[in-house]
Amino acid sequence: MLGFWIIAAATALATIAILGRALLGGGSTDAGTDAYDVQVYRDQLSELDRDVARGVLNEAEAERARVETSRRLLEADRRAQAAEAPGTAPRGLSLAVLAVSGVVILAGGIGLYSIAGAPGTPDLPLATRIELAETARAQRATQAEIEAELPDWAGPPPGADAEYLDMVEQLRTAVATRPDEVEGQELLARHEGALGNFRAAHAAMARAIALKGDAATAEDYTAYAELLALAANGRVSPEAEAAIRQALELNPDDGIALYYLGLMYGQNDRPDRGFPIWRDLLERSTPDAPWVGPIRAQIGQLAAMAGVDYTPPAMAAAGPFAGPSQEDMEAAADMSPEDRAEMIRGMVDRLMNRLATEGGTAQEWAQLIGALAVVGDTERARMIWGEAQTVYAGNPDALALIDGSAANAGLESPLAVDAGAAPAPGAAPAAPATLAVPEAAPGAATIDQLMQRLASEGGPPEVWSELIAALAEAGDSARARAIWGEAQSAFAAHPDAVAQIDEAATAAGLSDPVGFSAPRAVPTPAPAAPAAPAAPGALPGPDADDIAAAAEMSAEDRTAMIEGMVAGLADTLTTEGGPPERWVMLLNSLGQLGDTERAAEIWTAAQAYFADDAAALDQLRPVAEAL
Repeated sequence: MLGFWIIAAATALATIAILGRALLGGGSTDAGTDAYDVQVYRDQLSELDRDVARGVLNEAEAERARVETSRRLLEADRRAQAAEAPGTAPRGLSLAVLAVSGVVILAGGIGLYSIAGAPGTPDLPLATRIELAETARAQRATQAEIEAELPDWAGPPPGADAEYLDMVEQLRTAVATRPDEVEGQELLARHEGALGNFRAAHAAMARAIALKGDAATAEDYTAYAELLALAANGRVSPEAEAAIRQALELNPDDGIALYYLGLMYGQNDRPDRGFPIWRDLLERSTPDAPWVGPIRAQIGQLAAMAGVDYTPPAMAAAGPFAGPSQEDMEAAADMSPEDRAEMIRGMVDRLMNRLATEGGTAQEWAQLIGALAVVGDTERARMIWGEAQTVYAGNPDALALIDGSAANAGLESPLAVDAGAAPAPGAAPAAPATLAVPEAAPGAATIDQLMQRLASEGGPPEVWSELIAALAEAGDSARARAIWGEAQSAFAAHPDAVAQIDEAATAAGLSDPVGFSAPRAVPTPAPAAPAAPAAPGALPGPDADDIAAAAEMSAEDRTAMIEGMVAGLADTLTTEGGPPERWVMLLNSLGQLGDTERAAEIWTAAQAYFADDAAALDQLRPVAEAL
């Protein structure tokens, strides 16, 4: 501390000395030179008279020299007087100004430090700061203490499906009756999380892990940690940290666990440890990993806190459409016509899915239109052609390429696309313009509908801004801040959109988004609850007789009953069809049963059934891809 005061005093004295030299120093150097010239010219005039007396110069020569020397003398005298004029302040006044300046510098510096600084604080070496941060982290609020400060669960979203809510209530009753069934606890955790009841969700997940014992996986602990963080409004409690570390012991490369570990260090004044975790995770992750968006949105702040100048690597651009390899062509030569057609259709579906999620070039749109025509799906080819014309309306070269491909494929005309329909496959995934901004602040039902549409279809920054403002106006600032954090992650690669959303949130009276935001991991629902019927893992609702019968069954018989219900639902949907929510339930149920092969068949059937309903396919696609 003494060293600080010595340095501060020396700095103040040096400042006063520089000021004093300027106030009390000699006059201008130019003024001194001109005064010397005046004296020289006067001496020359005197010398001229002596030269005439000695006969060195005649009178005429002396007169000419006298005139020139006098002219120079007058000019030098004028310059000397002009240079001296600004520096002629009285010495007493200069001393007074210096004294007042010194007092202002010393008193002002001490006063400012007493207000903005910490005069009584001793030196704090780095090791001491780290020790204090670790102590604070060890003593931070527990999960229960954090939850006690937060409002209780407000109940399911107003627009949630009544049948689905009834099914969840029946599930709660069944789990309470048979609390030692792992599958029931896991299902309950998923459904409570889908409804935003994260406290009940993490309690069920904790019970499932306890029942599994040593058989619990890294994914189980990661899901548990994420539910704890969501219940704590984004804060990573000691209990969540313990679950994260357990997950990393089982799988050191668990991306979600690593994300939350870095998040925990960032929240507890240890950016020096959090930043390397996020940096390494970001640089080795694929662009579609669920934690990439949140990390990219926040790693700049974490790097600055750690004292590191860091620029995240550029996002990998989507590569060109990969055609069949030599091995694919050789395998196709040995296939039956039906198998060959199925292989081609699979390639077409992969291209369509990639264009829908990542966007693509005009060449890829043209390839997709031609491929759909080849497999005989002309209606969908014409629909894609119409969407392409909308996407590339301002690009004549791209339109010419796409129209040429459609003509070569034998298509006559595109199908018109409604501007309010689902996003086109090539639209930018971060901001598909699919939703209209309401003219007035929406009510509770409209807010829920808007959240569901954003969760399933996405939307431009104007819609996110409107939702944040509406939630804030409705008094739900916690959820508004959570949506704000999600929006920053969704638009991390679009600074203009982030600025627009931040401006709207600030205008709505929000101070900041929820801390370092959590990624929207695939296994666990995000804070903005999706539409209830599309909740992860949703099973067709059993009736009261099913529940009563299940209570008396063995685990094997119960599994068989569930499989029978799933098979019945599959038969109904594949023969009669049904709304997309029922298809989502079926896909999730098959995934829960581990029947991924049947799930793939159902996804293919759903694509055929909803070939003309892009919005339904957008709702189904994330569920199918997660399986």
